[in-house]
Amino acid sequence: MELGWLLWGAAVLLLLHVLMELSPAVNFALRIGFYCLLCLVSSVLTVPVCLLVNGGRTVKNMRIIKTVTKTFKYFFGLRFEVKGLENFEVEGPAIIVSNHQSILDMMGLMEILPDNCAQVGKKELMYTGTVGLIIYLGGVIFINRKSTTSARMVMAEVAKTMVADNVKVWVYPEGTRNCTGDLLPFKKGAFHLAVQAQVPVIPVVYSSFTTFYNPKKNLFTSGKIKVEVLPPIETKGLTSDDVSDLTDRCFRTMRETLFRLSGRPS
Repeated sequence: MELGWLLWGAAVLLLLHVLMELSPAVNFALRIGFYCLLCLVSSVLTVPVCLLVNGGRTVKNMRIIKTVTKTFKYFFGLRFEVKGLENFEVEGPAIIVSNHQSILDMMGLMEILPDNCAQVGKKELMYTGTVGLIIYLGGVIFINRKSTTSARMVMAEVAKTMVADNVKVWVYPEGTRNCTGDLLPFKKGAFHLAVQAQVPVIPVVYSSFTTFYNPKKNLFTSGKIKVEVLPPIETKGLTSDDVSDLTDRCFRTMRETLFRLSGRPS
């Protein structure tokens, strides 16, 4: 009986392997499915650890989540080449902004996430089962993207908390995923927040995923991701009138870096 189950299991695995080799769509679906399963299982295992170690919702839980998530890259053959981590070493709080490409960004985020850093995420993430729970326990700041007034109120509170608790805040200024190899126009919320709190902006750029990950082409293979943490941009003395220029400056710098890291002409 046991031999029969082993043979059936081997046959299923062999069939899946053949299908993955023959069909990019099957390969993509299986790899994405495995990634989602990995997120689910790891969150189930990590939630009780966070509760036992830190007692509840706190940005300190990100150390635990980071340790677990950094193992994901080995399952997918992803390698990270990181430069400029010393630029995170600023005194006091800061706003960190980075490009946002896909659901795989979490692996890149956790690869370099500094201590005492909270992320800003869409409110819908709260309702993703144990994954939403672990994100909540990690101190993620949730905003309602459908309500501009609500988002502004949350960000105003973030500015106060950030300075009072000496917390860095990580924001994706594009506002949504963008796997085109370029940047979408930046929303100004993160830069208003930086100017309001008079804290520096630290740009982080990840090279384009398009050589190994592209949902439109059912592409998901192994690959290398170059990451560069750029020098902080000071905001001391700036006012709300300077937010547009600050946003444009950061956008241009990050776009040039994205093209350079991706081996693409600017």
